[in-house]
This record gives sequence, C-alpha cells and structure tokens, in this order.
Amino acid sequence: MLRNVFLKTLRDQRRSLSWWVAGVAALAVFTILFYPSVADAPEFDELLENIPEVMARAMLGDVTDLTSPEGYLNSQLFVLMIPLVFLVFTVARGSGAIAGEEERGTLELLLSYPIRRWRLVADKFLAMVVATVIVAAAIWVSLLGGTVMVDMEIGAWRLAEATFSAAWLGLVFGAFSLFLGCATGKRNMSIGVTAGLAAAAYLLNALAPLAHTLEPSRKFSPFYYCSSGDPLSNGLDPVHLGIMAGIVLTFLAAAMFSFERRDIGG
Repeated sequence: MLRNVFLKTLRDQRRSLSWWVAGVAALAVFTILFYPSVADAPEFDELLENIPEVMARAMLGDVTDLTSPEGYLNSQLFVLMIPLVFLVFTVARGSGAIAGEEERGTLELLLSYPIRRWRLVADKFLAMVVATVIVAAAIWVSLLGGTVMVDMEIGAWRLAEATFSAAWLGLVFGAFSLFLGCATGKRNMSIGVTAGLAAAAYLLNALAPLAHTLEPSRKFSPFYYCSSGDPLSNGLDPVHLGIMAGIVLTFLAAAMFSFERRDIGG
C-alpha cells in the first residue's frame, strides 16, 4: 500500500493514462496536418454558409469560418472533439473513483485503513485532476508541435488557454459523476446520468441562440462558460473560469458529504 490513496490511484491508472496520452497526441497532430489543405480552399467557408443553421450550430457552435487557424481548430477540435475527450476521461474516473471500488469489492479494504471517508474522496478527486492535467498537457504539446510542422500562425499561450478551458469543463462533469457515485454506489447509473446531462447541456448551449427567448438559458450550461468567449481567439475569461471552478468545488463538497453519511453496507 502506498502512503496515500492519491498516489495509489495514480499508480493504478498509469498504464491506461499512457494510452490516453498517446491517443490524444495522435488525434491532435493528425488533425493539424490536414490544415494546409483546408487553408488553401476557401470553398470550405462557402460550404459553411450553405449548411442549415441548426445543423451548423449543433456541429460547430459559434464558428463562422473554417480556414483561419482559430476557425479550423475550433471547428475540428475545440467545439466538440476535445471537450468530448475530456468528458469521457473524467466521467470514467469520477464514476469509478468510489462506486467502481464498491462494485469491485475493494472499497471496504480501502476503508479499513485509518483514513476518513472525506479524505478518500478528496484523494480520488485529486488523482483525477492530476490525470486530467497530464492529458491536457499532452494535447497542448501535440498541438504546439503540429502548428510548428505546418507553420500555423497561432500562439502557444492561446492553445494552452483553449485546452485547459476544455479540461475544466471535463472536471465539472467528472466531479458530478463522482458525486453520483459517492451518493449511490452505482457506477453505470453515474455514467448514464452524467452523459445524458452533458449531451443536454451541449445542445442547450449550441441551439438556444436560435430562439431569442431561450438564449439566456445558455448560462445554465457548463459548455457556455467553456467556449462562449472563444478562449482560442480571446483567451480565458476569468469569470467563466471562476464559475466552473465553483461548480467543481460544489460537487466535490457534495460528494464528500454524501459519502460520509451513506451506509456502505446498506
């Protein structure tokens, strides 16, 4: 047994984490390598103008051009693909942190050590945060390397801001799935509910602007705080980042409280 649950969790996940890092790095580089062919084809922007608005918003969000570096990366990666990567990654870890241990029958072993329940949840959450940062760093380094290879004119700092904004979004839903797992002990239910809410939140943020009366409701979607300010072009909005951090901490506190009070043997 390692000195604490945080280190043990990272050790147990090191193999899967290495595959995630390799996969996201390949995705980032492979996507950027196609940019030169898109940048020299203005017909892509014409195609965007001819797509029905509902379909365009559902697939591309607020993107209005496809040939600029920012427009290409947003449309191909930052609107949907990279947030989806972080959602899958964090929800899998959040739902499995406590509920997964409980279903495998290893939770009682962990609780047999002199550790408070809230500390167990905190260590599991911290391990998820560190793993998410590692994946985000892999994406950022790969994007940066790809932009150098194709001579794409976009700043390293802007790439980092857009990547870590998506990582924060992933942590919002990862913390929520952690809370559900702590409250119910059911991993599959935690994954299903979180995935459904994430899909609804994405569509709300993407499609609400089509109806004037619904547009203010975008602020109920975490995707709004991740992407509405276009971090790739304008940088991170500290207010939006603070709101996402507040949501994460709220779900973490709820996870600790619910796990402290739940009867594990019930």
